[in-house]
Amino acid sequence: MTEAEFNDQLDALYDTIEDAVDELDADVDCEISGSVLTLRCPDGSAIIFSRQSATRELWLAARSGGFHFVWQDGEWYSRKETCSLTTKLDAVCQEQIGETLPL
Repeated sequence: MTEAEFNDQLDALYDTIEDAVDELDADVDCEISGSVLTLRCPDGSAIIFSRQSATRELWLAARSGGFHFVWQDGEWYSRKETCSLTTKLDAVCQEQIGETLPL
């Protein structure tokens, strides 16, 4: 994956996340600053997505830990967690927001 393709994938993902946040019943604020997208949860916690261009990874930081995802077979996938970003994000959002993010 080239850097341009990586950035295109993450730009699309960030847009999708922003749109999904608007569909939530919970009051979640979504902020983008540079390469970082932050979801401010109603309980005061945050879910943070960080673009890592050098390694072509997406990092996700949540109350339950930090997770690294690579683009693999058409989806963001964590080799260590052996799950997709969607699966991990469902669990993280359920824990911190009380509902899943409709991606």
